[in-house]
Amino acid sequence: MKNGFKLFGNILLRIVAVFAASGLGVIGAGSIAGISVVNAVTVAGLTAVAAVVEKLARGFMNDGKLSLDEINSAFAAVDVNSKTAADLQVEANQSGAAITIEPVAPAKDKDPEYN
Repeated sequence: MKNGFKLFGNILLRIVAVFAASGLGVIGAGSIAGISVVNAVTVAGLTAVAAVVEKLARGFMNDGKLSLDEINSAFAAVDVNSKTAADLQVEANQSGAAITIEPVAPAKDKDPEYN
């Protein structure tokens, strides 16, 4: 049960980070468009959080559990700088390079002191 609370806390902190990263990115755009900074940050932040929560809910509806991969994938969906294996494959195909994408063991499997 303790791991469940840790995971929940991690998800909440990551949601706060999504709100901050998405909200702060529109401060300049909001002022140019004549929208107050608070409104621009709030709308952008809540939109990104809603996208993450929706993906988490869909992953949970699937089997009643959230795997670490489902959680990471939900947050990667709003991180424009993250690349999935499919993104890397498309880039390789476009450049004519051949790549092999291999799964990596989660940090918890490598490090016994992983939280």
